Amino acid sequence: MTPEPQPSVSSPCINLCQIDPDSGLCKGCLRTIDEIVAWGSAGDDFKRAVWTEIRRREAEIDWG
Repeated sequence: MTPEPQPSVSSPCINLCQIDPDSGLCKGCLRTIDEIVAWGSAGDDFKRAVWTEIRRREAEIDWG
């Protein structure tokens, strides 16, 4: 019996691609340029780690 395939990790891209010069993060997805470039060939462990970083970054932003 083979295990069911796991769904791949979805991209956080929302097609608002603009790097903030101060933070170095994309204003749309909150990834660094290095994370964006690596995403296409990265494994799911890397992608999950990036998602964890995105959530941490979101928590640090003053949205008010």
